[in-house]
Amino acid sequence: MYYGFDIDEKLVELSKQCENEVVDIFNKYEENCLFCSAKVLKAFHDNRLSSSDFVSTTGYGYSDEGRDKLERIYSQIFGAEDALVRPQIMSGTHALSLTFSGLLKSGDTMISISGEPYDSLKSIIGLTGNSRNSLIKNGIKYEQIELIDGDFDIKTICERLKKNDVKLVEIQRSRGYSNRPSLTIDKIERVCSAIRKVNKEVIIMVDNCYGDFVEDKEPTEVGADIIVGSLMKNLGGGIAQTGGYIVGKKILVEDVAERFSAPCIGKDIGANMGQLQSFYKGLYNAPSVVCSTLKTMTLASLMLEKLGYNVSPKWNEKRADIVQTIALETPENLINFCVGIQQSAAVESYVTPIPGETPGYPHEEIMASGSFTQGSTIELSCDGPLVAPYTAYMQGGLTYEYGKLGILIAINNFRKKD
Repeated sequence: MYYGFDIDEKLVELSKQCENEVVDIFNKYEENCLFCSAKVLKAFHDNRLSSSDFVSTTGYGYSDEGRDKLERIYSQIFGAEDALVRPQIMSGTHALSLTFSGLLKSGDTMISISGEPYDSLKSIIGLTGNSRNSLIKNGIKYEQIELIDGDFDIKTICERLKKNDVKLVEIQRSRGYSNRPSLTIDKIERVCSAIRKVNKEVIIMVDNCYGDFVEDKEPTEVGADIIVGSLMKNLGGGIAQTGGYIVGKKILVEDVAERFSAPCIGKDIGANMGQLQSFYKGLYNAPSVVCSTLKTMTLASLMLEKLGYNVSPKWNEKRADIVQTIALETPENLINFCVGIQQSAAVESYVTPIPGETPGYPHEEIMASGSFTQGSTIELSCDGPLVAPYTAYMQGGLTYEYGKLGILIAINNFRKKD
């Protein structure tokens, strides 16, 4: 019995062997954690964070200094001019929709330069679903340029942007539900630099979901004009109960803020509804939580590879986000793996997830997430669409210790059914 759990002793021994192999990688994660922690702490100090900044506001939320200070702190951390960080932004998908709607008008053209977008973004654009309010239905033109061997097709991108008829290029940093690798900051920096040589005006937007604090720089520090993320992922630190952020150039954030509230009102309105302390505390914890998640996913990657599964990224590959994929080949394997993750959860470990329809997704999904905050993917979770090649997308782990236990329990229970 492993700390009260009926885990195969061979699996426990395998985890210990794997930990010995990943020591150097874990050390790199800890160095990055210290660097990102320093960025957060410096921003707190420079902006003179006070307990009075946690005061709850209601109604219109006028003159909310705690809210405004949080947005200045986000701007500093991300090396940007302005930020919108609000509990009224309900998810990463909502933040993306707000940003597109705020920046694009009928007749404008946007291009995804990271290939096919994530499933829920397809419905925002109008590539799937039947919404009367998609971007395409509102007269916005959409194009995409595929990645080549996991990197940007810079030649094709630059040739297309020489025409000066594109309003916005969108980069999805994380892989989404695809088999391509997530995009590192180095790759994003190279493509931003190349774009600026041929087009000074086009807006470069990055979907930063799952990538925050994974590396020592953020996209806004290497050429992106505006980035978008969710507080139920990395920057919420497992403490924020809702919320999302948009960070970037002031004029662009102002346009998004007017879509968020109303023209000529923008950021001046919006009660914090008692969420500020959790937003500050979540941001404070975020570097450590991201570090724990990276350790958990790296351990899982090596263990699953040694057990014969095809994983991406490999344990020793550079990571650009907190997502780990496992190719499971059959719907039964995907379902059983997600059941194993649910059984390892702190909350509702006794529940059995089943595939079903999920708003914004075109296929049946199975999702395992016994989380303290509903849908929080910085907590150990796993999901995937019930379509070939039946890949599980796993992420999260608030602490490495809980993450390791979760992986051991999940793999142990899954292999009993495999």
